[in-house]
Amino acid sequence: MEQVKKTDTHRIYKKRSGRHAVKDMKTKKWVNGDDKAAILLAEGLIEPPKQKAPEPAAEADAASADDATEQPAEESS
Repeated sequence: MEQVKKTDTHRIYKKRSGRHAVKDMKTKKWVNGDDKAAILLAEGLIEPPKQKAPEPAAEADAASADDATEQPAEESS
């Protein structure tokens, strides 16, 4: 692992796989989960995930399916 960034509170390393590792310098333990993601976001090493926009075609299909179920069926005599 190569050291990417060093601060007073933690050290950030980059693994050969391209992923990051964060070590807390007070406790000398590795940081994982949401805390790790927050540190990497604050340092600008990763970007936040982008929200996917809903597909307009899927919404139109769902709306037409709802309309079809609301109309009463015609009976022939």
